[in-house]
Amino acid sequence: VQLVESGGGLVQPGDSLRLSCTVSGRTFNWDSMAWFRQAPGKERESVAAISGNGARINYPNSLKGRFTISRDNTKNTAFLQMTDLKPEDTAVYYCALNSRSWPSLRRDDYDIWGQGTQVTVSS
Repeated sequence: VQLVESGGGLVQPGDSLRLSCTVSGRTFNWDSMAWFRQAPGKERESVAAISGNGARINYPNSLKGRFTISRDNTKNTAFLQMTDLKPEDTAVYYCALNSRSWPSLRRDDYDIWGQGTQVTVSS
């Protein structure tokens, strides 16, 4: 099973960006997917999580409103739409998969991780 993130890059404050995470080697319709991020010198933190059928979504309180997670099970791909980006959003963004139905925001609940994609927000 492999998770590959894409869509990162250098953007200016206030811009939007959409990240993608494509899963290969597994049909992930029943798996929860999540996005995490890690800034230099900081702990990896949760950004969003979505259940297998997309019906349940969780966000940490600190990020509600600017980030939106979604998925397209026909393409084995999850997405993270980010709007009004701020310099403090600069980090490596990782997608992760877990076989449980509940879209947890806990890092330890996730079994398989991608390599990450860098997002840099700077003027």
